[in-house]
Amino acid sequence: MQEKNDRIKEIYYELLDFYGPQGWWPGETRLEVIVGAILTQNVSWKNVEKSIINLKKEGLLNINSLLNIEDEKLYTLIKSSGYFRQKAKRLKDFLRFINDNYGRIEEMINDRNIREKILNVKGIGKETADSILLYALDLPFFVVDTYTLRIFKRMGLIEDINLKSYEEIRIMVENSLDRNVKDLKEFHALLVEHGKKYCKKEPLCDKCPINKKCRKNI
Repeated sequence: MQEKNDRIKEIYYELLDFYGPQGWWPGETRLEVIVGAILTQNVSWKNVEKSIINLKKEGLLNINSLLNIEDEKLYTLIKSSGYFRQKAKRLKDFLRFINDNYGRIEEMINDRNIREKILNVKGIGKETADSILLYALDLPFFVVDTYTLRIFKRMGLIEDINLKSYEEIRIMVENSLDRNVKDLKEFHALLVEHGKKYCKKEPLCDKCPINKKCRKNI
């Protein structure tokens, strides 16, 4: 395990040196990050940005406004995010969860059982929950997505690409980076960037900045 922890650190710092700080997740407020995390399920961020811009133009990026808006209008504003009816319901369900249990988003931070409670909200899976925890609440939870799974498999850090190993990977990365929120944010963002640029489904290995550490062909 220590060897894997060391390799994760090495990969993180090499990617950081190559790409530089990513400054992810884009969002001016905690609520904006939460909205983005829910809307980006199964869709590209570019489409989510359009929805957030629409919500901002209407002055709706506050909990009460989003809870009180008519569903049909919300559907129209977030249509670019896809599955808009489903996502509108998930968004309102999550905001009611905040209102009913905390009142303010900031009050969620000190709840030691917050991850478990978020995962109990219908429609919120582990990736979305950890995105909210890490980027909106600044808590030390790593987000394991398809890019992480693909890169870690090729690097020999995991054996199989499946979500059964989500918790194992999450905890492994959190321990490797000493549960440092800034580093966990950067590493997740760097893996996304690397997965888009080089470690694609059909990888560009010759140009990959961490190719020497890859065990894909072993």
